[in-house]
Amino acid sequence: MSHALPPRPRAASNRGALNGTIKVPGDKSISHRSMMFGAMARGRTTVSGLLEGEDILATGRAMRELGARIEKNGDVWEIDGLGVGGFLAPQTDLDFGNAGTGVRLTMGLVGTSPFISRFVGDASLTARPMGRVLDPLRAIGVEVVEHHDNKLPIALKGPKTPLPIRYRVPMASAQVKSCILLAGLVIPGETVVIEPVMTRDHTEKMLEGFGADISVATDAEGVRTITVKGLPDLKGQELTVPGDPSSAGFPLVAALIVPGSDVTIENVLMNPTRTGLLETLIEMGGDIAIENRRVSGGEDIADLRVRHSSLKGVRVPPERAPSMIDEYPVLAVAASFAEGRTEMPGIEELRVKESDRLAAVARGLEANGVSCEEGEDYLVVEGKGHVPGGGTVKTHLDHRIAMSFLVMGMASDRPVTVDDDRMIATSFPSFIKDFSRLGAGLSANEDAA
Repeated sequence: MSHALPPRPRAASNRGALNGTIKVPGDKSISHRSMMFGAMARGRTTVSGLLEGEDILATGRAMRELGARIEKNGDVWEIDGLGVGGFLAPQTDLDFGNAGTGVRLTMGLVGTSPFISRFVGDASLTARPMGRVLDPLRAIGVEVVEHHDNKLPIALKGPKTPLPIRYRVPMASAQVKSCILLAGLVIPGETVVIEPVMTRDHTEKMLEGFGADISVATDAEGVRTITVKGLPDLKGQELTVPGDPSSAGFPLVAALIVPGSDVTIENVLMNPTRTGLLETLIEMGGDIAIENRRVSGGEDIADLRVRHSSLKGVRVPPERAPSMIDEYPVLAVAASFAEGRTEMPGIEELRVKESDRLAAVARGLEANGVSCEEGEDYLVVEGKGHVPGGGTVKTHLDHRIAMSFLVMGMASDRPVTVDDDRMIATSFPSFIKDFSRLGAGLSANEDAA
């Protein structure tokens, strides 16, 4: 995504209650993997409900460059895959724009291939650390032909004989775990990933659905050992992508903090590794009804009816962080409107997201009159039940920072402005339109630049 154009500021103001029904975009994690696993499977994969944000489309373009056929037919995406180990040498750089998940997982997907693949991205992605996936790939025997202090651009070349590894993931990261498992698919023998803290498990569930030989054992301490056998025959699937719980966080928090609101969010993924924000908001006193529970494609989904609530501060247990790591910015907004202190320990992972999200959230809170304390791996928000607002937030090209503070503006005393809203399209292209339909006050704010 090019950011050569000037920023496009936007302001959110309190226009009263939010009411109605909203469907959030398809889950980002599942959408990325649908593109990748479809490209790696034999035969055709069809995907309904795919998130058509910039990040997913970048992953799709990369899969095309590696030889898969990907076309949109009406509302359904069709992917004709190449089989495990069937990728072709790309003729150009694989450009992932802002897609961290896309680039890190694809490094595992093609890193073991016997050709050079070069990975590039936009300014935000180029600044993000890739050493955490390069370390296990080096252990497999992948040659890192080019890197810039373990950052993009990065070029990889697969070894003549890649070796299966047994790797203990040093941090709670679904991306690192997935990168190794995907590399293991192309390696004869068994690749083992040991995960001390469980993270989102879409890779394991979806690979099993595509026909991989994958097993998960959990010990008494909750440590998971995931074993994948190399060179499986993956077969194309019919997939329907449920609504993204991270995107659902924005209407969820907005309805809780804007007086008089009553909003139903349809078709939300309820995978237990992704419901940390929901649990936390209910603990804070949120009036959230989980309705119409059902199962689709091996995943639990439901509708959420959310009504305005008086929230109270809580301490979020650090072990919950992996199940809600992308939702802390919007949780910090909810905490600003709560009464009392909300403590969020164990969130150092936020420092290596699209931006240093921990710092960006703290500065945004301060700019709008919210008292907070930022530590290396924690954030404490002192809620006063209302937010003065009136500030301009630096988004650092981060879609979740932009959306979180626009939600703040929907309930604050004075409007809240974000310095750019264009990157919201990476994960929630219809955000402005959908929230305007619920009654939110969102205006382009050229004067704020």
